[in-house]
Amino acid sequence: MGARFAGVLARIRSASGVGPLSLASPLPIPTPVADDSDKTLFQKIADGEVPADVVYQDDRAVAFRDISPVAPTHVLVVPRRPIPRADAVGPEDEALVGHLFTVARRVADAEGLSDYRLVVNNGAGAGQSVFHLHVHLIGGRELSWPPG
Repeated sequence: MGARFAGVLARIRSASGVGPLSLASPLPIPTPVADDSDKTLFQKIADGEVPADVVYQDDRAVAFRDISPVAPTHVLVVPRRPIPRADAVGPEDEALVGHLFTVARRVADAEGLSDYRLVVNNGAGAGQSVFHLHVHLIGGRELSWPPG
């Protein structure tokens, strides 16, 4: 392991109070809390506390337009039940996560999209800025590969 990476791990360990870290030991995952003051922006949108341009909603998910779109269609599909990030998904979440993809397809159909991209970012280093699992539905223009 390079000295620079070891220094980063040491700073994380020191700042978090977590024991020694290695590539094999994952960073702690934030857990959702019941206190309303700790709700994510997406939970507040799902609960109707913050306005959004909602394009779909049901009892398990809500889909709304991204406020900083990267394409003509850029919709976020969010579970109503908060899950902080993709690596916090457990076996009990399989049906819910599958439902998010079904909602994305429905929204894509409603938007008239036959070609589109679905993106899930996991962690700040991957571009996740709101720690509430969400699927980006991006389309309406040609998308290049690789992303990022």
